[in-house]
Amino acid sequence: MLTQLTPRLLKQSATAAEIEADRPTLVMVVDDSVTVRKVTSRLLERNGMNVLTAKDGVDAISQLQERKPDIMLLDIEMPRMDGFEVATLVRHDEGLKDLPIIMITSRTGEKHRERAMNIGVNEYLGKPYQESLLLETIQQLVGRHPVNRNE
Repeated sequence: MLTQLTPRLLKQSATAAEIEADRPTLVMVVDDSVTVRKVTSRLLERNGMNVLTAKDGVDAISQLQERKPDIMLLDIEMPRMDGFEVATLVRHDEGLKDLPIIMITSRTGEKHRERAMNIGVNEYLGKPYQESLLLETIQQLVGRHPVNRNE
């Protein structure tokens, strides 16, 4: 009886792995500006990604307890907990330390960039960001192509 069930179980687990590989990239957008969250979310969704949004660092850390995105887009200047603090917490968390982080900020000075890179941020983009550069960077860091729903 067991031998008859085994191929079916193997087939189900392969299907689950295929579903995981085929699912859209999940991006967390962390910014205190509702406009930036909306504009960025729309861009990502138009390009086949799923989006979680957080209004500040505290909100982001709270959501990360529940769900791990494939990548995080992170602003620096936010109330309650800034982007540097969020990035530091993520890099020191065993379950999140490898989460790719793109910092997107109006702070384009070398001092801020250097601090972010020392924390372990993967990329540092200035605002306003170039849409094509952001999409390319996400694709490179996540290592998979976005799902194009328009095909």
